[in-house]
Amino acid sequence: MHICYLCDEYPPSPHGGVGSFVRTIAMELVRRGHLVSVVGFYDVREKTECQEMGVRVIRLPRSKTPFANIWVHRFVLAQELKKLNQKAALDLVEGPELSFAFLPKLPEAGYVIRLHGGHHFFSTELGRKPRMGRGWYEKISFRNADFFCAVSQYVADKTSNLLNIHGPIEIIPNPVDTELFSPSPTKEEQGLIAFVGTVCEKKGIRQLIQAMPLILDVHPTARLLVIGRDQYDKNLNKCFTEHLKQIMDSAIHSQVFFLGAVNHNELPALLNKASLCVYPSHMEAMPIAWLEGMSMGKTVVASMTGPGVEIIEDGENGLLCNPFDPKSIADKVNCALSDTNLRNKLGFAARKKVEVEYCMDVLTEKNLNFYRNCLSAIN
Repeated sequence: MHICYLCDEYPPSPHGGVGSFVRTIAMELVRRGHLVSVVGFYDVREKTECQEMGVRVIRLPRSKTPFANIWVHRFVLAQELKKLNQKAALDLVEGPELSFAFLPKLPEAGYVIRLHGGHHFFSTELGRKPRMGRGWYEKISFRNADFFCAVSQYVADKTSNLLNIHGPIEIIPNPVDTELFSPSPTKEEQGLIAFVGTVCEKKGIRQLIQAMPLILDVHPTARLLVIGRDQYDKNLNKCFTEHLKQIMDSAIHSQVFFLGAVNHNELPALLNKASLCVYPSHMEAMPIAWLEGMSMGKTVVASMTGPGVEIIEDGENGLLCNPFDPKSIADKVNCALSDTNLRNKLGFAARKKVEVEYCMDVLTEKNLNFYRNCLSAIN
């Protein structure tokens, strides 16, 4: 089959969980003999098209037209999909929540929305009112889609209620490359804490940094590695990393290291040195970073909000904290750093869970079954 993913963050371009997912699943589908294309808008001067590990990746220049980006993008994207369809008939076009607003339909292809956590979901879960324009676009996009799948039961239930989705939503978690993210005999650096994610308020990095003095009171040699791209915060009128450095307790400056974005293939070596991974996100849909840490056989301290309990059983294969409370974060981190046997037990159980529930083979087959069912419904 020929599947086209709509993605504006395909690696190595700046990316988050959606980009990581698309790259992982696209390469695996190609390996299994399917045709995969990826189309999106990027900060490039002109259209580029190349083959990356067998995946056709088309990067279109992002429009600079004020207030008209969505219309320009939809016109350009529609033309690109027509060209792709003429070269090799498209069976399915898949994208995240906003993908199909005002996008003309290719009558022979099925349109799939994969719920990674859209505008209504995150706005509501984070206590904000959805913006009128963006919320309207999202509703239109959902009306134009034929099929739905979601990365967690939590995001499926919440989005279904918010947008009145009628029909089934297949639950397919994000897969992890368990070969790339696998435990290594390299000795961990005692007290090293790893955070991976966009440096922004939603990821709970501010509360983690506020927890560091409480952690250092118990473990004076603890260090925090902050790995991930910086984000400009419009409310603060500055990059979030700059904000964190300004509000950070001066006593911990030498214990916190901002590495910025790193190549995905370099991430396992960094995680392998860590004693534990800490991800106190305020809200997630199905965080790949958590799964990658678990796949490394690391103790993951993560958020009890949202789908946290779907992924981690507190005290069994990881630890859950209140992401809004620095003391809760510190208590869980201190507990894990103080007990090597506990870390080993939790890390071993985490790896086993990922191997059974989140490995590429299991979830690629689940995706293929879903796609086959979609095609059967069309035909």
